[in-house]
Amino acid sequence: MTSVGTPIASTAGGVSNDTSRTASRDNLEKAGERFEAIFVNMMLKSMRSARLADGLFDNKAGEQFRDMQDQQLAESMAAHTPIGIGKAMTEFLARSSTAPAPPAGETTT
Repeated sequence: MTSVGTPIASTAGGVSNDTSRTASRDNLEKAGERFEAIFVNMMLKSMRSARLADGLFDNKAGEQFRDMQDQQLAESMAAHTPIGIGKAMTEFLARSSTAPAPPAGETTT
């Protein structure tokens, strides 16, 4: 049950056309960091699936723990040692939107 007034209800496929969140540079940077974390996590999953043989102690519980560990590692990598894809996405979105305001405390020259 969706209301008629929501942006999601007015678009096909459930994709919102609301771009008000891109008006803030802080939001763009958070989105870029989150995108990078998701990208790194997918990369780690892909590398884990390319193993050559099953380990002696492999089981579902170990796989689930490893997946959670990989997710935390990906988020930490995105926050502290980014590979740059999140920053590239942030810059692309900043250029494509109407000049977002700088983060609080920063001045533009």
